[in-house]
Amino acid sequence: MRAILHIDMNAFFASVEQRADPFLQSRPIAVVGSKRRGVVLSPSYEARAFGVRTGMQYHEARALCPAITLVPADPGKYAYACKRLIRIWERFTPLVELFSIDEAFLDVTGCDAIFGDAVQIALKIKELVWEEERLTCSIGIAPNKLLAKLGSDMVKPDGLVLISAEDVPEVMADLPVKELCGIGPSTSDALAAMGIRTCGELGNASVGELTARFGVMGSRLRNMGRGLDDVPVSTVTRQEEETARSVGHSMTLNEDCADRELLERHILQLAEKVGRRMRRGGYRGRSVSITLRYSDFTTFSRQRRMPRALCHGPDVFAAAIEIFRKVRLERPVRLLGVSVSALEQKEDQVPLFDLERKRSITSLAMDRINDRYGEFTVTWGTLAQRFEHGRVISPAWRPGGAREY
Repeated sequence: MRAILHIDMNAFFASVEQRADPFLQSRPIAVVGSKRRGVVLSPSYEARAFGVRTGMQYHEARALCPAITLVPADPGKYAYACKRLIRIWERFTPLVELFSIDEAFLDVTGCDAIFGDAVQIALKIKELVWEEERLTCSIGIAPNKLLAKLGSDMVKPDGLVLISAEDVPEVMADLPVKELCGIGPSTSDALAAMGIRTCGELGNASVGELTARFGVMGSRLRNMGRGLDDVPVSTVTRQEEETARSVGHSMTLNEDCADRELLERHILQLAEKVGRRMRRGGYRGRSVSITLRYSDFTTFSRQRRMPRALCHGPDVFAAAIEIFRKVRLERPVRLLGVSVSALEQKEDQVPLFDLERKRSITSLAMDRINDRYGEFTVTWGTLAQRFEHGRVISPAWRPGGAREY
């Protein structure tokens, strides 16, 4: 039988910030994308005691906890901490699947001869994470990923829960279906409309009725209700899978903006970040999209298919601007996004034309400098001069927009 661990770092972003700044330790803090506006990304447990939760608006968090300290997110810091954690986990098994920047699945099946059983391995991991990183985590242990994820959510912070095969029927009987990873609010509501509210009821439901309502997912849902899951631990991360389909970045503006020139400057910024990330992953793309969100949260996207695959910031910017200039702004903009899809793997060959060859060499040199010294240490002069502004300010980071780890 498989032995799967799900590790969930406790209030990861906030804990990393408290570790870095002694002044923040034991204080209620919230990591945010920008100090001026947006939502809470990660509240510390001191803030959670007042009711502050991820996704809250700033004014909501301050109303619950007037003494809260808002800390701007530092994605590079969290990515570095994540890399160090991965090195700890890989001491026990090479089968480490990064589920998100603060969560991972480990398959420790067959590792007992070296490290002891799964519980002993989990305890040792928690000990090393605290000793070496001064961070805590909750760990779920189970025969599969579905149950391991459920276990890590049961006791926080610093929890350890074992769900054995023998425990499954009792655990699942009265468990609300919404507690399972993969069953969101809409699916939960649809199941409730069928009279299914617990995993026990889901596991005993008719496959035919579930399939009629949910299609091919019907059988999968019933298996989930029974605690069954045969999906293996994969070393390919969800971020890598998503990157294979599209590459994008977005930013929430500090203030709602209707100034087209300023908005174009932000699009320039986003396009260059997308280009860099594509080159890092070895991709080109043929479809460019922009996303706009108005001040009333109305959100829409526009897309353009390109005659050739792109990977350079100026090319992505030119396509995005052409789309943007055809949009009639109805109200101030709150959020901007640029993405490239219809990706293809770049071939490692020298470009035939001199201009393209020089551009590739220049892009490679710029990437190396920016990777070492920070985003936009250097950028395309022709684009920077367009707006006659100095060093480009990096946009507020948001989940999904962090650099790869």
